Amino acid sequence: MQPLIDHARSFRKQSEDRPEEFARLAEGQSPQVLFITCSDSRVVPALITGARPGELFELRTAGNIVPPHTSSQPTSEAATIEYAVEVLGVADIVVCGHSHCGAVGALVRGDDLTAVPAVRDWLAHSTPRPEGAVEDPTVTEAVQSHILTQLLRLRSYPCVARRLTSGQLRLHGWFYEVHTGSVLAHDVHADSFEEL
Repeated sequence: MQPLIDHARSFRKQSEDRPEEFARLAEGQSPQVLFITCSDSRVVPALITGARPGELFELRTAGNIVPPHTSSQPTSEAATIEYAVEVLGVADIVVCGHSHCGAVGALVRGDDLTAVPAVRDWLAHSTPRPEGAVEDPTVTEAVQSHILTQLLRLRSYPCVARRLTSGQLRLHGWFYEVHTGSVLAHDVHADSFEEL
């Protein structure tokens, strides 16, 4: 923890050298992209995209899961999506999965998650179980399938469906390889993930 504290202290000192940049942030935010990704500490959206503060609105969940839309039981995830689309007016939503994903790997392997019931119950949101080779430690095929499922889920959100229909919103599926740093994007026409 100490290195993080030390960096936070030095960050404050660095921010004092750029008062205009931080004053601009206090005026509000206007990100163009909602970036939905996994909670995994190896996935750092600003590092991957080069985004500066205020450029990405982030939603991080275990396994980058977008829960099914339901108006009867609000969720933090649904509130974040709705806020990004309706209030911030983002033009793009990226669902970014990653290689070596523990959540998707647990689903593919059918791991016993009784010791972590909240995790088990959360992962139940991702059904159907992603397809992919059980023996592949990168779980590439399974994660890519999982990304597409989450993009379909997004389409069921009324605010997303409206903006897609009006042409004011675009959806993107990305796959980040933690072991290489490569980012692949889903090509709808080829129905495959290709390097950006």
